[in-house]
Amino acid sequence: MSVTSQSESGIKPQKLTSGPGTLLVWLYGVMVVGAVSRSAVQISTEFGHAPLAYSLSALAGIVYGFITYSLVRGGEKARRAALVCCAAELLGVLTVGTWTLADPSAFPDATVWSDYGMGYLFIPVLLPVTAMFWLNKARRAAA
Repeated sequence: MSVTSQSESGIKPQKLTSGPGTLLVWLYGVMVVGAVSRSAVQISTEFGHAPLAYSLSALAGIVYGFITYSLVRGGEKARRAALVCCAAELLGVLTVGTWTLADPSAFPDATVWSDYGMGYLFIPVLLPVTAMFWLNKARRAAA
């Protein structure tokens, strides 16, 4: 008896890591490492300086990690969960990005999402848009 990647219903889970999905997993993985490591150092060494900024960077890292996991896991439930998280990520990037431009004094130090992710080559604002496009395309291809 061989082990297959099919679910109990006999339907093969939708693969989200093919084609552009592979690049998305890689980019989200890099963002997980960047956001989590940055926030871990900042929270452990200077949390009192900018607690909101450092907490938002940690939250970004958690969101990136969940999206990465969902993309790798595959399947319709994972696709929907990743889509919801990407929309939340985009909302966060747009909110924090606008807030940092409108009131720079609110953030004594930058977050991953500050200035729409300028410190990360604008990847934080481009990545969720690209991922949502890919996830919708994967849904249509599976239908």
